[in-house]
Amino acid sequence: MSPRPPRTETQVRIDLAAAYRMAAANGWDDTIYTHLSASVPGEPGHYLINRFGLGFDEVTASNLVKVDVAGRVADGSGARVNPSGFAIHGAVHAARPDVECVIHLHTPWGVALSMLPEGLQPTSQWAMRLHRRLGRHPYEGLALGKDEQQRLVAALGTLDGLLLDNHGPLLVGRTVAEAWMLMHMLERAAQAQLRAMAAAGGRVMQATPELAQLTYQQWVGDGSEWDGDLEWPALLRRVERLHPDFKH
Repeated sequence: MSPRPPRTETQVRIDLAAAYRMAAANGWDDTIYTHLSASVPGEPGHYLINRFGLGFDEVTASNLVKVDVAGRVADGSGARVNPSGFAIHGAVHAARPDVECVIHLHTPWGVALSMLPEGLQPTSQWAMRLHRRLGRHPYEGLALGKDEQQRLVAALGTLDGLLLDNHGPLLVGRTVAEAWMLMHMLERAAQAQLRAMAAAGGRVMQATPELAQLTYQQWVGDGSEWDGDLEWPALLRRVERLHPDFKH
């Protein structure tokens, strides 16, 4: 497999701004709270995050703020960021230099799913695309302390995400596109599972672990294509049609 060309900061800024706009359009935002963050190519320990106080629908490539792993502004802009909000993101970025993007949102269906002891079940193709890719982390209040950050990153390990109990989903990706697509699939899978459980009194059809594993392998193939590779160009075109200012 040939190596992928290195990403540029401009590319990452455009993708991250697009991800914010799509999250807003999907109703995944929580007024000014929660974050999507991405590492800055060629600048280890530096990341892009939204300016605190802006709605997701106001984020552009140029108003993303560059911060260090502690959430301190590192671009000289003097912009306000949310250090407490970066507590989770900074810990994950520091522990997982292999990922470009970290997304933690309070999505409606993702939060509801995080309340279920059994979590995500292999009840749909969306769910099976995430088979064995998610962990769990118990709720401990606002995730601000160093000790909890260590427990959270330990629970994440090398997985693609976590359900934070009673809190919501956290997904990571080797690109912004990958992290966003994983969040999209989890939200769709959660919605389908919870609706079916409500309609059937909690009893729903599930694939066997063997069938879920087979379906996952059919999705990922030989690994040369990452989640988001195929979908992202179409999603970017949609954002460009609906919100052309996001690139500015």
